[in-house]
Amino acid sequence: SNLSANCWSRLHPVNMFNSYNVKFHHSKALTSPYPGSHIERSQVPEDKVGWLTEWKDYNPVEYTAKSVLAGPSWADPQINDEGFSPKFNERDGEVERKSLNGLYVVENGRPRNPVGRTGITGRGLLGRWGPNHAADPVVTRKQQNMFLFVIFCKWKRDRSSNKVAHPVTGKNILQFVAIKRRDCGEWAIPGGMVDPGEKISATLKREFEEEALNSLQKSPEEKAQLEKQLHKLFSQEHFVVYRGYVDDPRNTDNAWMETEAVNYHDETGETMDNLPLEAGDDAGVVKWVDISENLELYASHSYFIKLVAEKQGAHWSEDPGSECLE
Repeated sequence: SNLSANCWSRLHPVNMFNSYNVKFHHSKALTSPYPGSHIERSQVPEDKVGWLTEWKDYNPVEYTAKSVLAGPSWADPQINDEGFSPKFNERDGEVERKSLNGLYVVENGRPRNPVGRTGITGRGLLGRWGPNHAADPVVTRKQQNMFLFVIFCKWKRDRSSNKVAHPVTGKNILQFVAIKRRDCGEWAIPGGMVDPGEKISATLKREFEEEALNSLQKSPEEKAQLEKQLHKLFSQEHFVVYRGYVDDPRNTDNAWMETEAVNYHDETGETMDNLPLEAGDDAGVVKWVDISENLELYASHSYFIKLVAEKQGAHWSEDPGSECLE
């Protein structure tokens, strides 16, 4: 319908950042305590999140986790460390410091979160100052350290293999593979970091195998069978649901997550119905979940799922007025 087309145009990630709703895109980045710590963020009123709003008394907490300060290979040094002169908003050696959403401000030598204040400075659990990804997402063969999510979905069907429609909206119901994270207990989309030199398709396949199929615990024979099924699955057409800033509880004023979410849709369900889902790696539980506005997922994952539902013309909300984000 024209309504659906207009909604998709408004919500498409390419246009979203320039007209984003701060309340939606910056809520989990304001929660306390900060993940993995007892650190409480300074409270940031909704009307003072944006940097354009003057706030002379803003006094954020400074925090960078010890695991980051220990200097692992995936982390930057401290800003004032001798010999560290990062080139923000551009490619910096092997580190991509450009944001997927355009230029960001650098103030007093530190990059500034483009969406607004978070009540905490430093890097928290994030390794890089500024955007936490390290490659141009267009050139897949050079991807490294970018965080990717893979959304596998299929139509919900009854015992006769007929699509199940929602009783109120009449729209067919989509299902997606969800994992329950071990670290925080929240439901999420499977995903992980791209290893240096690894293609995006390889990352998506590896992470799905490890988190949703428990491949690390499979025998060689079982792995070989999985490979056959996954080859067919990943050979299907897919589309990029979202590429850009993520409202993540690990974000700070000086470091933030950016990601790419990719959707694979199995129209007939023949391939995905036979996947032996089994939680592994970072997942505590894995299962097929019905897509609707009632989902409560980690970080911005509900938003990614909403985009998939709109793209496929599937059920999302019983309230017609909520089909588009305000």
